[in-house]
Amino acid sequence: GLEVIATGKLTSFPGKSSYQIVIENVEPAGAGALMALLEERKRSLAAEGLFDQDRKLPLPYLPELIGVITSPTGAVIRDILHRLKDRFPRHVLVWPVRVQGETAAAEIATAIRGFNTLKTKPDVLIVARGGGSLEDLWPFNEEIVVRAVADNRIPLISAVGHETDTTLIDYVADVRAPTPTAAAEMAVPVRADLVATVASLHAREVRAQSRLLQDRKLRLQSASRALPKPNDVLALARQRLDTVSDKLPQALRALAQRHQIALARSASRLNISVFTEKSRATAERLADRTRRMQRALVQIMQRRKDSFAAEAKLFQSLNYHAVLKRGFVVVRNEMNLPIQAAADVNLPETVTLQFADGSLGASINSRKS
Repeated sequence: GLEVIATGKLTSFPGKSSYQIVIENVEPAGAGALMALLEERKRSLAAEGLFDQDRKLPLPYLPELIGVITSPTGAVIRDILHRLKDRFPRHVLVWPVRVQGETAAAEIATAIRGFNTLKTKPDVLIVARGGGSLEDLWPFNEEIVVRAVADNRIPLISAVGHETDTTLIDYVADVRAPTPTAAAEMAVPVRADLVATVASLHAREVRAQSRLLQDRKLRLQSASRALPKPNDVLALARQRLDTVSDKLPQALRALAQRHQIALARSASRLNISVFTEKSRATAERLADRTRRMQRALVQIMQRRKDSFAAEAKLFQSLNYHAVLKRGFVVVRNEMNLPIQAAADVNLPETVTLQFADGSLGASINSRKS
C-alpha cells in the first residue's frame, strides 16, 4: 500500500498491447510517504525497547580519546575540532563515512561497530552531519544504523542536522545534541572553567585550614588559662619531699638495726655439727660405692678373660697349622689357591705342597683312579 516513484525504461511488445518497465530506482512518493515510513519504523523499534532510557550510558566527564563518525570534507568535522580545541583539547580519532546517499547507512553502521572492535577504544563517540532535508538525513533513519547504535558499548552522542531535525538515531543514542558544535561542548568541559573551579576549591581549602588552625589555637589558649601554674603544681610535692628527706636518716638506722637483729637470730640457729654429720655420711656412702664398683670391675675383667681364653682355644683347634703338624699337607695351585679335589687339577700342573715346617714344589703329570 506504499505509494512510490519508480524510475526506469518503458518498452512494448510488438504486435501486442502490453508494456513493461525495467525499474532502476524506487523511492517513496513525497515527504509524506517518508514520514509515514519513519513513524512506522519508529513504533516498531520502540516496541523492541531500543529507545528505553535504562539502555543509555553516561558520558565520561573528561574523555582521553574521542571518536568522530562523519564526512572528512564537510564543515562539521572542522566545527567539532575547533570547538574541542577552544574548550579542552583532546585526542580525536575520525572514521570517515558518507553521510548521504545509498551507501551512507552501511558505512555509518560499519564505523560504529568498528570503533567497538578497536584495541584502544574511544571514551565517547560523536555521530554528526549538518542539516538537510528529510531525504538527505534518511541514512540516519535506517534500521541498520539504529541497531548498530543499540549494540554499541561506547557512550554515543547523536549530532545529526540542526536543532529542529530529528532522526531515529537521536532516540537510540545515549545523548542527543542539537548541533555538531553542541556535541563537542557536551563531550568535554571548559578547561578554563575547570582550572578556575580547581583554583576556587583550593582557595576555599586554604581558608578552611586557616580557620581551623585559628580555632584550635583559640581553644588551646582557653584551655591553657584553666591550667594551674607549674610552681603551684609542684609546691605540694616539694613539701612532701622535704618532709620525707628529714625522716630518711632515722628510717635507714632503724632498718639497719632490724636487719642486724634478724641476722643474729639466724646465726644462733646455725650449728656446724649438722654440716659435719652430713659430710661424714656422704663420705661413707662414697667409700661404699667405690668398693662396690671395684668388685664389679674385677668380676667383669675375670669374665672377659675367661671368654677370651675360650675363644683362643677354639681358634687354636680350628687353625689348619695344627692339622699340618699331624701329618697333613695343603696343596695349592699356581695362583696359590687351595686344591680341594683331584678333579680341580688341570694336567699337567705345577703345585705347591705346604707342610707344617715349610713348602715344596711339585709337578702333577698324571691322574690315578
